[in-house]
Amino acid sequence: MSGTIDLFGNTKIEAPKTEGIKYAGSKLKILPYIFDMISEIEVDNVLDGFSGSTRVSQALSKAGFMTTSSDISVWSETLAKAYLLNTKKPSEYKELVDHLNSIKGYEGWFSEYYGGTLENKEKRPFQLKNTKKLDAIRDEIDKLNLDEVSKSVALSSLILALDSVDSTLGHYAAYLADWSPRSYNDLKLQVPLLFQNKRENTVLRGDIFDTVKGRNYDLAYFDPPYGSNNEKMPPSRVRYNSYYHIWTSVILNDKPQLFGKVNRREDSRDEVAASIFEEFRKDENGNFIAMQAIRKLINETNSRYILLSYSSGGRATKEELFDIINSAGKLIRALEINYKKNVMGQMRWTNEWINSDGKYLEYLFLMEKH
Repeated sequence: MSGTIDLFGNTKIEAPKTEGIKYAGSKLKILPYIFDMISEIEVDNVLDGFSGSTRVSQALSKAGFMTTSSDISVWSETLAKAYLLNTKKPSEYKELVDHLNSIKGYEGWFSEYYGGTLENKEKRPFQLKNTKKLDAIRDEIDKLNLDEVSKSVALSSLILALDSVDSTLGHYAAYLADWSPRSYNDLKLQVPLLFQNKRENTVLRGDIFDTVKGRNYDLAYFDPPYGSNNEKMPPSRVRYNSYYHIWTSVILNDKPQLFGKVNRREDSRDEVAASIFEEFRKDENGNFIAMQAIRKLINETNSRYILLSYSSGGRATKEELFDIINSAGKLIRALEINYKKNVMGQMRWTNEWINSDGKYLEYLFLMEKH
Protein backbone atom coordinates (compact mmCIF):
# COMPACT_ATOMS: atom_id res chain seq x y z
CA MET A 1 0.00 0.00 0.00
CA SER A 2 1.24 3.45 -0.87
CA GLY A 3 1.68 5.98 1.90
CA THR A 4 3.88 8.54 3.56
CA ILE A 5 5.65 8.64 6.92
CA ASP A 6 4.63 11.46 9.24
CA LEU A 7 6.87 13.25 11.79
CA PHE A 8 6.13 10.57 14.37
CA GLY A 9 7.12 7.67 12.12
CA ASN A 10 3.56 6.57 11.43
CA THR A 11 2.51 5.48 7.96
CA LYS A 12 -0.27 7.60 6.51
CA ILE A 13 -2.13 5.89 3.67
CA GLU A 14 -2.97 8.35 0.91
CA ALA A 15 -6.31 8.30 -0.88
CA PRO A 16 -5.80 7.30 -4.55
CA LYS A 17 -7.42 9.13 -7.44
CA THR A 18 -10.94 7.96 -8.30
CA GLU A 19 -13.70 8.92 -10.73
CA GLY A 20 -17.46 8.81 -10.68
CA ILE A 21 -20.77 10.23 -11.77
CA LYS A 22 -22.34 13.30 -10.17
CA TYR A 23 -23.82 11.79 -7.05
CA ALA A 24 -25.71 13.20 -4.08
CA GLY A 25 -23.91 10.84 -1.74
CA SER A 26 -20.45 11.19 -3.26
CA LYS A 27 -17.58 10.59 -0.85
CA LEU A 28 -14.96 12.28 -3.05
CA LYS A 29 -14.23 15.06 -0.54
CA ILE A 30 -14.26 12.76 2.46
CA LEU A 31 -11.84 10.18 1.02
CA PRO A 32 -8.68 11.77 2.52
CA TYR A 33 -10.30 11.70 5.96
CA ILE A 34 -11.40 8.07 5.56
CA PHE A 35 -7.82 7.12 4.73
CA ASP A 36 -6.55 9.20 7.64
CA MET A 37 -8.73 7.11 9.95
CA ILE A 38 -7.70 3.80 8.34
CA SER A 39 -4.02 4.69 8.80
CA GLU A 40 -4.48 4.37 12.55
CA ILE A 41 -5.58 0.71 12.55
CA GLU A 42 -4.32 -2.52 11.02
CA VAL A 43 -6.85 -3.82 8.51
CA ASP A 44 -6.70 -5.66 5.20
CA ASN A 45 -10.12 -7.14 4.37
CA VAL A 46 -12.59 -4.25 4.07
CA LEU A 47 -16.24 -3.75 3.18
CA ASP A 48 -17.74 -0.67 1.53
CA GLY A 49 -21.34 -1.32 2.55
CA PHE A 50 -23.26 1.33 0.59
CA SER A 51 -20.93 1.79 -2.36
CA GLY A 52 -23.07 4.07 -4.54
CA SER A 53 -20.82 5.64 -7.17
CA THR A 54 -18.02 3.33 -5.87
CA ARG A 55 -15.44 6.05 -5.16
CA VAL A 56 -14.61 4.60 -1.74
CA SER A 57 -14.46 1.05 -3.15
CA GLN A 58 -12.17 2.21 -5.95
CA ALA A 59 -9.84 3.97 -3.54
CA LEU A 60 -9.68 1.04 -1.11
CA SER A 61 -8.92 -1.46 -3.85
CA LYS A 62 -6.42 0.84 -5.55
CA ALA A 63 -4.62 1.28 -2.22
CA GLY A 64 -4.18 -2.47 -1.95
CA PHE A 65 -6.96 -3.52 0.42
CA MET A 66 -8.95 -6.67 -0.32
CA THR A 67 -12.25 -4.93 -0.98
CA THR A 68 -15.89 -5.96 -0.98
CA SER A 69 -18.22 -3.46 -2.66
CA SER A 70 -21.91 -3.78 -1.88
CA ASP A 71 -24.97 -1.82 -2.92
CA ILE A 72 -28.59 -2.53 -3.75
CA SER A 73 -28.51 -0.81 -7.16
CA VAL A 74 -27.55 -2.56 -10.39
CA TRP A 75 -25.68 0.47 -11.74
CA SER A 76 -23.46 0.59 -8.64
CA GLU A 77 -22.78 -3.12 -9.09
CA THR A 78 -21.77 -2.49 -12.71
CA LEU A 79 -19.36 0.32 -11.79
CA ALA A 80 -17.88 -1.82 -9.02
CA LYS A 81 -17.29 -4.76 -11.36
CA ALA A 82 -15.53 -2.49 -13.85
CA TYR A 83 -13.16 -1.01 -11.29
CA LEU A 84 -12.72 -3.80 -8.71
CA LEU A 85 -12.70 -6.93 -10.86
CA ASN A 86 -10.59 -5.70 -13.77
CA THR A 87 -7.18 -7.36 -14.16
CA LYS A 88 -6.31 -6.05 -17.66
CA LYS A 89 -4.31 -3.00 -18.59
CA PRO A 90 -6.71 -0.09 -19.21
CA SER A 91 -5.29 0.31 -22.73
CA GLU A 92 -6.67 -3.11 -23.64
CA TYR A 93 -10.18 -1.61 -23.64
CA LYS A 94 -9.35 1.17 -26.10
CA GLU A 95 -10.38 -0.87 -29.15
CA LEU A 96 -13.78 -1.63 -27.58
CA VAL A 97 -14.40 2.00 -26.65
CA ASP A 98 -13.30 3.23 -30.09
CA HIS A 99 -15.68 0.77 -31.71
CA LEU A 100 -18.62 1.97 -29.60
CA ASN A 101 -17.83 5.61 -30.41
CA SER A 102 -17.91 4.76 -34.13
CA ILE A 103 -21.50 3.45 -34.00
CA LYS A 104 -24.00 5.58 -35.92
CA GLY A 105 -26.83 6.83 -33.72
CA TYR A 106 -30.53 6.24 -34.23
CA GLU A 107 -33.75 7.08 -32.43
CA GLY A 108 -34.86 4.32 -30.07
CA TRP A 109 -36.45 3.95 -26.63
CA PHE A 110 -34.05 6.28 -24.82
CA SER A 111 -34.49 9.00 -27.43
CA GLU A 112 -38.27 8.73 -27.17
CA TYR A 113 -38.35 9.35 -23.43
CA TYR A 114 -35.14 11.16 -22.53
CA GLY A 115 -34.00 13.02 -25.66
CA GLY A 116 -35.01 16.60 -26.35
CA THR A 117 -34.45 19.32 -28.92
CA LEU A 118 -34.30 23.10 -28.75
CA GLU A 119 -37.85 23.23 -30.15
CA ASN A 120 -39.19 20.65 -27.71
CA LYS A 121 -41.02 22.32 -24.81
CA GLU A 122 -40.71 19.23 -22.60
CA LYS A 123 -37.80 19.20 -20.17
CA ARG A 124 -35.46 16.32 -20.94
CA PRO A 125 -32.11 15.23 -19.43
CA PHE A 126 -30.21 14.86 -22.72
CA GLN A 127 -30.20 16.42 -26.15
CA LEU A 128 -31.58 14.16 -28.87
CA LYS A 129 -28.26 13.87 -30.69
CA ASN A 130 -26.81 12.22 -27.61
CA THR A 131 -29.71 9.88 -26.85
CA LYS A 132 -29.49 8.65 -30.45
CA LYS A 133 -25.90 7.66 -29.75
CA LEU A 134 -27.02 6.16 -26.44
CA ASP A 135 -29.66 4.01 -28.17
CA ALA A 136 -27.20 2.70 -30.74
CA ILE A 137 -24.30 2.13 -28.35
CA ARG A 138 -26.44 0.44 -25.71
CA ASP A 139 -27.86 -2.03 -28.24
CA GLU A 140 -24.39 -2.68 -29.64
CA ILE A 141 -23.03 -3.56 -26.19
CA ASP A 142 -25.61 -6.35 -25.92
CA LYS A 143 -24.75 -7.65 -29.39
CA LEU A 144 -21.01 -7.94 -28.68
CA ASN A 145 -21.30 -10.90 -26.30
CA LEU A 146 -18.72 -9.43 -23.92
CA ASP A 147 -17.47 -11.11 -20.76
CA GLU A 148 -18.83 -9.78 -17.46
CA VAL A 149 -16.00 -7.37 -16.69
CA SER A 150 -15.65 -6.05 -20.26
CA LYS A 151 -19.40 -5.41 -20.45
CA SER A 152 -19.25 -3.60 -17.11
CA VAL A 153 -16.38 -1.46 -18.42
CA ALA A 154 -18.36 -0.61 -21.57
CA LEU A 155 -21.48 0.29 -19.59
CA SER A 156 -19.49 2.30 -17.06
CA SER A 157 -17.86 4.21 -19.90
CA LEU A 158 -21.32 4.93 -21.33
CA ILE A 159 -22.69 6.17 -18.00
CA LEU A 160 -19.69 8.41 -17.37
CA ALA A 161 -20.04 9.88 -20.86
CA LEU A 162 -23.76 10.52 -20.39
CA ASP A 163 -23.11 12.12 -17.02
CA SER A 164 -20.85 14.67 -18.72
CA VAL A 165 -23.53 15.82 -21.22
CA ASP A 166 -26.67 15.87 -19.06
CA SER A 167 -28.97 18.80 -18.38
CA THR A 168 -29.79 18.19 -14.74
CA LEU A 169 -28.96 19.35 -11.23
CA GLY A 170 -26.90 16.19 -10.81
CA HIS A 171 -29.75 13.75 -10.40
CA TYR A 172 -32.71 12.57 -12.47
CA ALA A 173 -35.72 13.43 -10.31
CA ALA A 174 -35.89 16.82 -12.09
CA TYR A 175 -34.43 18.35 -15.25
CA LEU A 176 -33.32 21.91 -16.01
CA ALA A 177 -35.75 24.24 -17.76
CA ASP A 178 -33.02 25.43 -20.13
CA TRP A 179 -30.29 23.29 -21.64
CA SER A 180 -27.07 23.24 -19.64
CA PRO A 181 -23.89 24.28 -21.51
CA ARG A 182 -22.46 20.74 -21.23
CA SER A 183 -25.54 19.20 -22.86
CA TYR A 184 -24.46 20.70 -26.22
CA ASN A 185 -21.30 18.60 -26.20
CA ASP A 186 -21.20 15.38 -28.19
CA LEU A 187 -21.44 12.10 -26.33
CA LYS A 188 -18.03 10.45 -26.41
CA LEU A 189 -16.95 7.39 -24.47
CA GLN A 190 -13.53 7.10 -22.88
CA VAL A 191 -11.78 4.23 -21.15
CA PRO A 192 -12.60 4.63 -17.45
CA LEU A 193 -9.85 5.30 -14.91
CA LEU A 194 -9.23 1.58 -14.46
CA PHE A 195 -6.40 -0.15 -12.67
CA GLN A 196 -5.15 -3.74 -12.58
CA ASN A 197 -6.46 -5.34 -9.40
CA LYS A 198 -4.05 -7.63 -7.58
CA ARG A 199 -6.46 -8.80 -4.87
CA GLU A 200 -9.49 -11.08 -4.84
CA ASN A 201 -12.12 -8.37 -4.59
CA THR A 202 -15.83 -9.10 -4.28
CA VAL A 203 -18.84 -7.26 -5.72
CA LEU A 204 -22.25 -7.94 -4.16
CA ARG A 205 -25.65 -6.57 -5.05
CA GLY A 206 -28.52 -6.78 -2.62
CA ASP A 207 -29.72 -5.90 0.84
CA ILE A 208 -26.88 -4.89 3.19
CA PHE A 209 -28.12 -7.27 5.89
CA ASP A 210 -27.69 -10.16 3.44
CA THR A 211 -24.22 -8.88 2.59
CA VAL A 212 -22.94 -8.95 6.18
CA LYS A 213 -24.59 -12.27 7.04
CA GLY A 214 -21.99 -15.02 7.43
CA ARG A 215 -19.08 -12.85 6.24
CA ASN A 216 -16.16 -11.43 8.21
CA TYR A 217 -14.24 -8.20 7.68
CA ASP A 218 -11.44 -6.35 9.42
CA LEU A 219 -13.22 -3.06 8.70
CA ALA A 220 -16.70 -2.19 7.48
CA TYR A 221 -17.39 1.32 6.16
CA PHE A 222 -21.03 2.36 6.21
CA ASP A 223 -22.49 5.48 4.65
CA PRO A 224 -26.24 4.77 4.61
CA PRO A 225 -28.64 7.09 2.72
CA TYR A 226 -29.93 8.85 5.82
CA GLY A 227 -33.29 10.57 5.46
CA SER A 228 -33.22 14.35 5.44
CA ASN A 229 -33.94 16.23 8.67
CA ASN A 230 -36.10 18.68 6.74
CA GLU A 231 -39.63 17.91 7.99
CA LYS A 232 -41.15 19.61 4.94
CA MET A 233 -39.20 17.48 2.50
CA PRO A 234 -41.24 14.49 1.28
CA PRO A 235 -39.43 11.15 1.42
CA SER A 236 -39.44 10.85 -2.36
CA ARG A 237 -36.91 13.68 -2.44
CA VAL A 238 -34.23 11.57 -0.80
CA ARG A 239 -34.84 8.20 -2.43
CA TYR A 240 -31.68 7.26 -4.29
CA ASN A 241 -33.59 4.87 -6.52
CA SER A 242 -35.60 7.79 -7.90
CA TYR A 243 -32.57 10.05 -8.22
CA TYR A 244 -30.71 7.62 -10.48
CA HIS A 245 -33.47 5.69 -12.24
CA ILE A 246 -31.97 6.39 -15.67
CA TRP A 247 -28.75 4.57 -14.82
CA THR A 248 -30.80 1.48 -13.94
CA SER A 249 -32.48 1.60 -17.36
CA VAL A 250 -29.14 2.08 -19.14
CA ILE A 251 -27.65 -0.95 -17.38
CA LEU A 252 -30.66 -3.26 -17.80
CA ASN A 253 -31.79 -1.93 -21.21
CA ASP A 254 -35.19 -3.33 -20.28
CA LYS A 255 -37.39 -0.48 -21.57
CA PRO A 256 -39.58 -0.43 -18.43
CA GLN A 257 -42.97 1.12 -17.80
CA LEU A 258 -42.53 4.80 -16.87
CA PHE A 259 -44.51 7.39 -14.93
CA GLY A 260 -44.45 11.10 -14.09
CA LYS A 261 -43.05 14.17 -15.77
CA VAL A 262 -39.45 12.97 -15.70
CA ASN A 263 -40.32 9.47 -16.95
CA ARG A 264 -39.21 7.51 -13.90
CA ARG A 265 -39.19 3.73 -13.83
CA GLU A 266 -42.27 2.19 -12.22
CA ASP A 267 -40.01 0.18 -9.92
CA SER A 268 -38.45 3.39 -8.57
CA ARG A 269 -41.72 4.42 -6.87
CA ASP A 270 -41.20 5.10 -3.18
CA GLU A 271 -43.53 2.37 -1.99
CA VAL A 272 -41.60 -0.16 -4.09
CA ALA A 273 -38.01 0.97 -3.72
CA ALA A 274 -37.78 2.59 -0.30
CA SER A 275 -34.79 1.74 1.87
CA ILE A 276 -35.17 1.29 5.63
CA PHE A 277 -32.22 3.66 6.01
CA GLU A 278 -34.16 6.38 4.19
CA GLU A 279 -37.19 5.94 6.46
CA PHE A 280 -38.03 9.35 7.91
CA ARG A 281 -40.61 8.26 10.49
CA LYS A 282 -40.21 7.36 14.15
CA ASP A 283 -41.23 4.13 15.85
CA GLU A 284 -43.64 3.85 18.81
CA ASN A 285 -40.78 4.63 21.20
CA GLY A 286 -39.98 7.91 19.47
CA ASN A 287 -36.78 6.66 17.83
CA PHE A 288 -36.06 7.21 14.15
CA ILE A 289 -36.64 3.92 12.32
CA ALA A 290 -33.57 4.56 10.16
CA MET A 291 -31.37 4.83 13.24
CA GLN A 292 -32.68 1.56 14.63
CA ALA A 293 -31.68 0.00 11.32
CA ILE A 294 -28.15 1.37 11.88
CA ARG A 295 -28.14 -0.21 15.33
CA LYS A 296 -29.19 -3.56 13.87
CA LEU A 297 -26.59 -3.31 11.10
CA ILE A 298 -23.72 -2.59 13.48
CA ASN A 299 -24.79 -5.47 15.73
CA GLU A 300 -25.02 -7.93 12.86
CA THR A 301 -21.77 -6.97 11.12
CA ASN A 302 -18.87 -9.33 11.83
CA SER A 303 -16.07 -6.79 11.74
CA ARG A 304 -13.52 -5.70 14.31
CA TYR A 305 -13.78 -2.08 13.24
CA ILE A 306 -16.69 -0.09 11.84
CA LEU A 307 -16.29 3.34 10.24
CA LEU A 308 -19.57 5.24 10.06
CA SER A 309 -20.28 8.36 8.00
CA TYR A 310 -22.94 10.80 9.07
CA SER A 311 -23.96 14.25 7.87
CA SER A 312 -25.52 17.04 9.90
CA GLY A 313 -28.38 17.10 7.38
CA GLY A 314 -29.62 13.72 8.56
CA ARG A 315 -32.29 12.95 11.13
CA ALA A 316 -30.22 11.35 13.89
CA THR A 317 -29.51 13.07 17.16
CA LYS A 318 -26.10 12.97 18.79
CA GLU A 319 -27.55 10.98 21.68
CA GLU A 320 -28.90 8.27 19.39
CA LEU A 321 -25.62 7.78 17.55
CA PHE A 322 -23.63 7.87 20.77
CA ASP A 323 -25.87 5.23 22.32
CA ILE A 324 -25.74 3.01 19.22
CA ILE A 325 -21.94 3.09 19.02
CA ASN A 326 -21.35 2.57 22.73
CA SER A 327 -23.84 -0.26 23.06
CA ALA A 328 -21.94 -2.29 20.43
CA GLY A 329 -18.35 -1.28 21.15
CA LYS A 330 -16.17 1.70 21.89
CA LEU A 331 -15.61 4.90 19.97
CA ILE A 332 -11.95 5.21 18.99
CA ARG A 333 -12.06 8.49 17.10
CA ALA A 334 -14.58 10.96 15.71
CA LEU A 335 -13.95 13.64 13.11
CA GLU A 336 -16.00 16.66 12.15
CA ILE A 337 -15.42 17.97 8.63
CA ASN A 338 -16.47 21.41 7.47
CA TYR A 339 -15.97 21.53 3.69
CA LYS A 340 -16.46 25.28 3.38
CA LYS A 341 -13.69 26.01 5.86
CA ASN A 342 -11.78 22.94 4.64
CA VAL A 343 -10.92 22.05 8.21
CA MET A 344 -10.99 18.86 10.19
CA GLY A 345 -11.50 18.96 13.91
CA GLN A 346 -11.84 16.45 16.69
CA MET A 347 -15.47 16.12 17.57
CA ARG A 348 -16.68 16.78 21.10
CA TRP A 349 -19.78 15.09 22.48
CA THR A 350 -21.89 18.04 23.54
CA ASN A 351 -25.63 18.48 23.72
CA GLU A 352 -25.70 19.60 20.12
CA TRP A 353 -23.68 18.90 17.03
CA ILE A 354 -20.61 21.11 16.97
CA ASN A 355 -21.31 24.36 15.10
CA SER A 356 -24.88 23.21 14.54
CA ASP A 357 -25.87 26.58 13.13
CA GLY A 358 -27.15 25.54 9.72
CA LYS A 359 -23.78 24.62 8.24
CA TYR A 360 -23.51 21.33 6.38
CA LEU A 361 -20.99 19.19 8.24
CA GLU A 362 -19.84 15.62 7.84
CA TYR A 363 -18.82 13.29 10.62
CA LEU A 364 -16.75 10.11 10.70
CA PHE A 365 -16.98 7.74 13.64
CA LEU A 366 -14.45 4.94 14.01
CA MET A 367 -15.47 2.27 16.50
CA GLU A 368 -14.10 -1.05 17.66
CA LYS A 369 -16.74 -3.68 18.37
CA HIS A 370 -16.91 -5.61 21.63
